[in-house]
Amino acid sequence: MRARGLVAELDRLPPLGVNYAESEAPRGPGDPGWHVDLARAELGTEPPGDPVPGGIFEAACVLVRDYEFSDHRLIRGVFRPADELLGRNMLLEGRFLFLRFYLGVRVTGVLEGTRDGPDGPQRVWGWTYRTLDGHLEQGKLTYEVVKDLTTGVVAFRIDAYSRRAPIRNPVLRAGFRVFGRRTQLDFYRRVGRRMHDLLAGHRPGDPLPHPTRLAGDVVLAPSQSRMRPWDPIALPLRHPGVHVHQHRTSVGRRGRARRPTTVVSRRAGTTDRA
Repeated sequence: MRARGLVAELDRLPPLGVNYAESEAPRGPGDPGWHVDLARAELGTEPPGDPVPGGIFEAACVLVRDYEFSDHRLIRGVFRPADELLGRNMLLEGRFLFLRFYLGVRVTGVLEGTRDGPDGPQRVWGWTYRTLDGHLEQGKLTYEVVKDLTTGVVAFRIDAYSRRAPIRNPVLRAGFRVFGRRTQLDFYRRVGRRMHDLLAGHRPGDPLPHPTRLAGDVVLAPSQSRMRPWDPIALPLRHPGVHVHQHRTSVGRRGRARRPTTVVSRRAGTTDRA
């Protein structure tokens, strides 16, 4: 899809609603029907106490804010950085072989402050998104930068739950059943590794990568992303999941809707690196 097509898809997101009810969210890692994941990557160490100005914690916050942690070979983000972070709509481009999946998410929470951790107080900053109608998954994902104020260790943390959304196309449904979970866990591992590598040897004041300008005030992240000559001829699948509100309305005319088939959740392995 060309740049103007990506911008057009981004502009279609505001009317879309979240594609599941928060009351259905899992209550813990053993909740049947959901994947509940926690991944963590250690980024480095600062002196104990408040974050160092321009140090690892603050640099990591910039990378997370700008979606620079993503692996461009799997998922790219299209958004307007000038938009308020809370409530920001974001178009995700999932990449698999010659297919491009265009999926909408919305930032529904911003975290900033101090909380209790296992080793004492922690400084935390991050944000949460929830999936919109047409997404292949239903769920919520939180990206956090955490500094242990006692030890000085800075980490990148992913806290997520998800399940497969209803998908009408049987080929896509089968493909997602086979490759979806594997790709999801691979994404968690890759972003932890990328955050670690971007901040390895970081010094206060070091330049950080920034998203690429796509068109007007819209950017494409991460910075490694580029529009390739073959991108316009890749097969675009726009919001291929069932639009839940429309689905419930149409099913209501025929009878009771069935819940989507899901897999019992399990915890993802960590992505810690020394």
